[in-house]
Amino acid sequence: MSKFWSPIVATLKPYVAGEQPRIQNLTKLNTNENPYGPSPKAIAAMQAAVADSLKLYPDPSALALRQSIARFYGVEADEVFVGNGSDEVLAHAFVALLNHEQPLLYPDITYSFYPTYCRLFGIEAVEIPLKDDFTIDLADYARPAGAIILPNPNAPTGIGLPLAAIEKLVAEHPDQPIVVDEAYIDFGGESAIPLTKKYDNLLVVHTLSKSRSLAGLRVGYAIGQRPLIDALERVKDSFNSYPLDRVAQAGAAAAVDDRAWFDETRGKVIETRERVTGALRQRGFEVLPSQANFVFARHPGHSGEALAKGLRDRAVLVRHFAKPRISDFLRITIGTPEECDRLIAAVEEIV
Repeated sequence: MSKFWSPIVATLKPYVAGEQPRIQNLTKLNTNENPYGPSPKAIAAMQAAVADSLKLYPDPSALALRQSIARFYGVEADEVFVGNGSDEVLAHAFVALLNHEQPLLYPDITYSFYPTYCRLFGIEAVEIPLKDDFTIDLADYARPAGAIILPNPNAPTGIGLPLAAIEKLVAEHPDQPIVVDEAYIDFGGESAIPLTKKYDNLLVVHTLSKSRSLAGLRVGYAIGQRPLIDALERVKDSFNSYPLDRVAQAGAAAAVDDRAWFDETRGKVIETRERVTGALRQRGFEVLPSQANFVFARHPGHSGEALAKGLRDRAVLVRHFAKPRISDFLRITIGTPEECDRLIAAVEEIV
């Protein structure tokens, strides 16, 4: 602590990102990165963008990227907002759309950046408990609220809601903005993006970090009707007019355009996830039904902390959350088949 800090700094409890260690021969399954590389077309586009043009500022509106995203989803380019990772997009949404006199609602077990943003921006929030089976009960959100944010599928549980349930929630709250965070939707869920044409209170947020293997590029986007996008743009241009550089814009646009690579790699992840789920269950684990590129699992005979340590001792890194209700669970990213074989072998030694 320093006497030079502003009053808010001392009250903050920052988000803790997943560990990025430097360990030889590590099987890294802790931060939900895609085990397959980016589209070769994206890499080629980024290489081509590394040119003399880098002396110039990038397009502040990222029009070419927004057009690629709009084509992919069948929306208009002015209904797309892009930012430096979905975390930045979400941060702008918290400021622009989720800060009202009545509280913001979100699940008690969810993406831990949500309470971080609430503290940072001074947003009153109410955490709605998940059910005993770790599912979201949307009936619990039928209460006075300024806004609602939900991840679908949820993290770290991986459990998704059907599109009909999302539509029911949006329709029942016509006077509140609803943000659906779909970071993992491409691994088995049904996106709510088509609903944005019908509902003016719905914003859907995506990332290129997961299903398009671009975690290192930091590109995220949101889709919604124009007034919601306009609100995000007003916040962005009051903060940083150039969040995405020329290389990122070129690579992201090419990645979105390469549907074949997208379908092939996400299909591999889904196939491996089902195999890992079965293997863990055969070894006594409870594994929650996942629609994400990770599984959430616990073993009745071992604490989550002990399992995480045992795996780390065997050079397998997974994510453990020392939090109420989920402290015995591990969140395990789906890697390549070879990486997951090493995981299962290490699990067998422990249990």
